[in-house]
Amino acid sequence: MDTKKIQCYHCRQRLSIKTNETKVKCPGCKLLLEYSSSPSSYQQQKGFMQICPRGNFGCNIMKKIRNDEISPNKRSLNTKPFSLSSSSSRPSRRAVLCGVSYNKGKFRLKGTINDVRNMRDLLINSFKFQEEGIIVLTEEEKDEMYSPTKKNIQKALEWLVNDCRKGDSLVFYFSGHGLRQPDFNNDETDGFDETICPVDFLKEGMIIDNDINSIIVKPLKEGVTLHAIVDACHSGTILDLEYVYNKYQMTWEDNRPPSGARKATDGGLAICLSACQDNQLASDTSAFTGNTMNGVMTYVLAEIVNKHPGLSYGDLLDLIYERIEEVKKNDCLINTNFLRRFFKDKLSQKATLSSSGRFEVYKKHFIL
Repeated sequence: MDTKKIQCYHCRQRLSIKTNETKVKCPGCKLLLEYSSSPSSYQQQKGFMQICPRGNFGCNIMKKIRNDEISPNKRSLNTKPFSLSSSSSRPSRRAVLCGVSYNKGKFRLKGTINDVRNMRDLLINSFKFQEEGIIVLTEEEKDEMYSPTKKNIQKALEWLVNDCRKGDSLVFYFSGHGLRQPDFNNDETDGFDETICPVDFLKEGMIIDNDINSIIVKPLKEGVTLHAIVDACHSGTILDLEYVYNKYQMTWEDNRPPSGARKATDGGLAICLSACQDNQLASDTSAFTGNTMNGVMTYVLAEIVNKHPGLSYGDLLDLIYERIEEVKKNDCLINTNFLRRFFKDKLSQKATLSSSGRFEVYKKHFIL
């Protein structure tokens, strides 16, 4: 009798069934599956999970096995054009949010626009940011000045810190691809520079951690606080901050450059929360919503902050670890045998906290 190839919508294992069969028990996860002759029927059943490691190879693989999504409402997330000119009327709370989907390339990501929307909502609803104080760079913006190109990202970051003053609270958020490249300046303890990838990175190049540090860390004056939240692969020390928090030993580790290069602020405070360590991959998943893709760290962060306002950095980091581990135990993050074999521990992403200055993580409150 003829057979057909199908795929379990829960654990993604491929198996063969007879053409007249409508039910089968998956040998991998033991789930009873119901299928019809319609190829889309099983893709829409409850429990269908997806994951995309935010690295080139993983995204190319997963692009072949995940279904397309309908993009959310495409209205502009920007209220008015921005300029680099300083203004006394600029909000003291300002943010630059970048979500890069790479829609015209083979490195496409589908969760980044949802990440940016979640982060924008979090800033406005939980931390009282004004809409006019937030610049959003995505490929869904019609105005070219809001496209997440290398030039536009750098220009927006300059706007963020330009003429910063005591009391300013600044936020840089990035969701997209991150990579590593050899460090030839001897200013990295692990021998690699970390990078973020603009939409035009194949033509214009990546933005490396050294440049990010120069643009938004070094200019920070006393009384100014910058938070960077980066949901990308290899993003652990993407701001090249001088101290990295070791969660297990509960101590700050020295991350100052072996070369002695200056990476400090001009008296202000820079704090970075990254999706993973420098040698790890960050992930997209539909586990949280059941249908739309989201960056794991971004979704978990917003979920925790909304549920527990005013918590400390230490508590926040603990809860992020616990939530991701909880989802992993339910097989929502690493849900194919192929990914388990190929990426191994790299998919066990560990959120990383770094800072320009040491502080008591269980006493200082997470406030943007």
